[in-house]
Amino acid sequence: MQPVENRTAAAAARHALLLVLWVCLLGAFFANVEIQIEGASGWAANLPTWRIENSWLNVFWGDKTITGYHVWVFSFMALMFHLPLLMTGSFSLRLEARILGCILVFWIVEDFLWFALNPAFGLQRFNPQDVPWHRHWFLGIPLDYFLSLAAGFLLLAWSFGRNGPSRVRSTEPCE
Repeated sequence: MQPVENRTAAAAARHALLLVLWVCLLGAFFANVEIQIEGASGWAANLPTWRIENSWLNVFWGDKTITGYHVWVFSFMALMFHLPLLMTGSFSLRLEARILGCILVFWIVEDFLWFALNPAFGLQRFNPQDVPWHRHWFLGIPLDYFLSLAAGFLLLAWSFGRNGPSRVRSTEPCE
C-alpha cells in the first residue's frame, strides 16, 4: 500500500468508498444483533435498563429517552472505533474526524437496517406513528438521519482531504 502522502485522489476515493462500505457491513451485523436483543420493541422498550426522560440531557440523544443499554452500547462502539489508534500508536485530527464520521454513518445505517431487517417490524412500520422514539421527522425520515449523515460525510470528506491524515506516531513500542 502506498504511503498516505503519495496517494492519488482516485486512490483516496477508493479507500473512502471501501471504508464506508465496511462501516455499512458493520451496521448490518450490529442491526441483527440488536434485533436479537430487542425483538419488536425498539429503543430498549422492554429491556431491564434505567431511563432518563424529559431531561435537558435528552437533546444530546436526538430528543430520545436515554437508556442505560444505549449509553453502554454507544460508548462501547465509540471505544471500538478508536481501537486502531491505540493499536497503531497513531493520532491526528484527520484520523479522529474519520473515526467520528464512521461512527455517525454506522449508527444511521444500523438504525435503518434494524427496521428493514426486523421481521417483527419492517419498513412498512418505519413512520412517526410506529416509531415514537424518533420524535422529529422530515420527508418521511427521522431528522437524525439527515443531520448525522451530513456531519458524518463532511467529517469523512475532510479526513480524506488533500493532504490525508498527517499522523503523530508514538515512538514508544506497544507491549
